[in-house]
Amino acid sequence: MRLRFHHFLLSTVAALVLNTGAVAATSAQDAGTALHEVIKSIAPWYQQSQDEAPNEDHLPHVDPATQQKQTAHWLQVQTDLQKIDRNRLTLKERLDYDVLAYQAEVAANRDKFRSYEQPVNADTSFWSELNDSAGQPFSSLKEYRSYLSRLNDMPRYFDEQIDNMKSGLARGFTPPQIVLEGRDQGLKAVTEASDVQATPFWGPFKNMPDNIPAAEQKKLKTEAAAIIQDKVVPAYKKALDFFDNDYIPNARKELGADRMKDGKDYYQAQIYEFTTTRMSPEEIHKLGLKEVASLHKEMMQSMKASGFKGTFPEFLNFLRTDPQFYAKTPDDLLHYAAWIAKEYDGVAGRYFGFLPRSRFTIHPVPESEAPFYTSGRGGPGIYLVNTYKLPSRPLYALPALTLHESAPGHAQQMSLVEEDKELADFRKGYISAYGEGWALYCERLGDEMGLYHTEYDRFGMLSYQIWRAARLVVDTGIHTMGWTREEARKYLHDNSALPDHEIETEVDRYIAWPGQALSYYIGEADIWRLRHKAEKALGDKFNIRAFHDTVLSTGSVPLSSLDDAVDTFIKNGGKGPHPETE
Repeated sequence: MRLRFHHFLLSTVAALVLNTGAVAATSAQDAGTALHEVIKSIAPWYQQSQDEAPNEDHLPHVDPATQQKQTAHWLQVQTDLQKIDRNRLTLKERLDYDVLAYQAEVAANRDKFRSYEQPVNADTSFWSELNDSAGQPFSSLKEYRSYLSRLNDMPRYFDEQIDNMKSGLARGFTPPQIVLEGRDQGLKAVTEASDVQATPFWGPFKNMPDNIPAAEQKKLKTEAAAIIQDKVVPAYKKALDFFDNDYIPNARKELGADRMKDGKDYYQAQIYEFTTTRMSPEEIHKLGLKEVASLHKEMMQSMKASGFKGTFPEFLNFLRTDPQFYAKTPDDLLHYAAWIAKEYDGVAGRYFGFLPRSRFTIHPVPESEAPFYTSGRGGPGIYLVNTYKLPSRPLYALPALTLHESAPGHAQQMSLVEEDKELADFRKGYISAYGEGWALYCERLGDEMGLYHTEYDRFGMLSYQIWRAARLVVDTGIHTMGWTREEARKYLHDNSALPDHEIETEVDRYIAWPGQALSYYIGEADIWRLRHKAEKALGDKFNIRAFHDTVLSTGSVPLSSLDDAVDTFIKNGGKGPHPETE
């Protein structure tokens, strides 16, 4: 799962009221020119989106008035795009069109269902995202000044988020109460800190750069201490009081999204956001059952190849309980993750022609979030490994996890997007079906790359595959078929080798975040389908490096757009975007 640092772009940033209608295409206009004009007209909005991101001097505006402006903006974008003949565009223009159309529909749906009124779930929250980014290093006085301004803005930002949560609470639009218990740890990491230097927000002041004079460093630290004490801590205390005493006690009791008002339509919109398809819950559920059955056969073959003589449930229990499969210390787990990452570096050139310049580091998940966090997360420059409760972090699953979260998964794919100067700003967002589909594809690719050295490692990869296929069953079961928390847990327990603690945190994530878990397997299946299509069409001309570079060069796109890109790749005789390195 990619690192969810700041998802403000579509859902929580302020939007300008843009007169995009003035540049919409007429039937006589060239389609490419018309699209360029629409993109040009939204540039100021995206610039404001960047200005409101937490790397600048203030936090986002998330009040209802801002949300209404955003709704008007995206509806106008949709109207303008409908006037353009997509078939007359080049491949690059079609990808631009598709991504913009997807973003517009998703944003319009988020505003329609007022998703901003639920900025917290079992997995993340608006305050945990601030905590996560607080320790980032700065290199200039300007960056430190901007950071202090953001800290000063925290009371306003928290008040707007709390007001939105109150509105959601009043209409029953909350995560289920059962998955919110204990999710206040990120707040307590600030409110219960022994002093300001023990809060996450002191992180940038621990090691300041030498290019800032000592006197200025002292001044900045003094200001920071006062702001954290007088602004940040009170904001967190107010949020903690509301969350524990009002929000959790009055949150909805039912698990399924379909139990909320307009819940069926909301869940269908979630399916589109996270899969970019119009599949129904019933279709997804049936697909999941089919794929689970197929993967179970592979797992049985792997179990037999390992030499284990017992039954499948006995093998799962063996994997979950035998000490040989678990690290003894957090450092042991981190060191093994680093070893796996370096092993990939040794074979990367055989499978990719073009690699990002940026590298990634490996850190443990922050202690305040670790009990409810996933096993790991990755993104540009970082791979987080959860070292909490080591008996729930199996080593046989670590190779697959590392390939997914670091490279060639999220850390590699997202870094390529960041470094691509040809992609417009609006193309640098994240589309889950593509991003998670690619990362899960990388797990299976690890078998081809020779990175699973034991049958236990390979079984761990297959367990991760069936886990994602089972999500298709579990997510739709919870949100449209009345499945209980216990039913969902049992299904994962019986079909995968996931430890029970991870199953518990995962199921709670599916309950609180409808549809997101559908991204992975649906996206991966599409990438494999396209690869097999290209291999069949190109025969001896198929080049795996060129294929991978083609998929990665698109950036995050809807799955139908990936079809378009691979079809063009085939028509061009298998020539990739970087022929000099492929």
